[in-house]
Amino acid sequence: MSNQKQAVALTSMVASAGMTVGKLAVGLATGSLGVLSEGVHSLLDFVATAMTYAAVRVSDTPPDETHPYGHGKVESIAALAETALLFLTSAWIVFEAVQRLLSPQVEVEATWWSVGVIVASIVIDVFRARALSRVAKETNSQALEADALHFSSDILSSSVVLVGLGLVWLGYPKGDPIAAIGVALFVCLAGYRLGRRTIDTLIDAAPVGAAERVQDMVAAVPGVAGVSGVRVRPGGSTLFIDLDILVSRLLPPGRVAEVQDSVVRTIRAAMPEAEPRVRTQPFALDDETVAERVVAIAGHLGRAVHHVTVQRVGEAWSVAYDFETDGTLPLAKAHALSCELEAAIRAELGDAVEVETHIEPRGDHPVHSRDAAPATLAAIRAQLVEAVAASPGLHDVHALRVREADGRLYVVFHCHADAAMPVEDAHEAIDRVERRVRSSWPAIQRIVGHAEPAHAEA
Repeated sequence: MSNQKQAVALTSMVASAGMTVGKLAVGLATGSLGVLSEGVHSLLDFVATAMTYAAVRVSDTPPDETHPYGHGKVESIAALAETALLFLTSAWIVFEAVQRLLSPQVEVEATWWSVGVIVASIVIDVFRARALSRVAKETNSQALEADALHFSSDILSSSVVLVGLGLVWLGYPKGDPIAAIGVALFVCLAGYRLGRRTIDTLIDAAPVGAAERVQDMVAAVPGVAGVSGVRVRPGGSTLFIDLDILVSRLLPPGRVAEVQDSVVRTIRAAMPEAEPRVRTQPFALDDETVAERVVAIAGHLGRAVHHVTVQRVGEAWSVAYDFETDGTLPLAKAHALSCELEAAIRAELGDAVEVETHIEPRGDHPVHSRDAAPATLAAIRAQLVEAVAASPGLHDVHALRVREADGRLYVVFHCHADAAMPVEDAHEAIDRVERRVRSSWPAIQRIVGHAEPAHAEA
């Protein structure tokens, strides 16, 4: 893309040089101010295209430590300089035209070669304007767009010069300076358009409708609860977008990162020139349960809680949970951490809420265990089979593992349950089995039962 921009800019510079030489030579030979003004216009176009070529080369330089947003605004500076040249051209043309209009004698010769050079310049301008406009759109280059505007205005101004030459040929020599003033008007119009766009870029004015477009497409991305702020600013061929999105505070960090990536991909797919930066803000959704709110509050404070139990006691809430912390932490400090969490929960749910915290050591290190003795395994299996058989809806104990560590037993088992059984019923049935086995085996530190639908493979 960078090579394409430089190639079209270089070609335009060569074309401008050729047209400048041709127009100035014919203008001096015929005395036509219209042709001379076009020659000066083409000379300034050549200077402008040379500036564009240099600007394109610099603007495509990658970002560095002193220019973290790249060098794209070099194109805008070049375009602003081109605007100044356009207005200087207009001032000179108007001055000379007024002098000739006030002069009693105007010597202008309308020759076939003067017409020929203007027609040739129109043809060249058409091809260069199309090429520059196409590449400018593909690369979002403001400098190339400025060049395309130059060549497009040249087409109109050259056409006015042809009209002036036609008036001279018909016997109206002052038609030439009048045509020159027409050229100046076209040049001023082109300069005004270019200058306005360039200044908007230099002062970081957002393209019209860009922020609204970004907001609409991002709001439709799954996982985005809202868009709280969009800032868009152009920098050369790049459109920098700073975006703040709202995501549910219940989302785990990994899921939040996925939402951010999805937003970036969505923006870049619709706006290839964009360089989005997405920040997320946690947001409380209206459909959060009390248990989810408790977990979210704990997560925000960096606390780990589980086994959250929520009860409705009259008009008040009662919340209980297990709070995990470092097992080597002094109890006084652990209690202070739990009090901080309880205060945050009351601030969220109201002072009337009952909050009960069970502090337990966090299992930071793996337990080094070994398979239990065959006799122990057989005895626990027999008791599990008996307990499952006594629980309606459960059957077929399998995948039993019994491990031993420091005199404590860790039991894991699977069993099948009726596929249509509600989850809460299956959970309660598994709990009854676990309690029954644990009551006969005080050495069991942890027992985990997993219920599978009856049609699933073991």
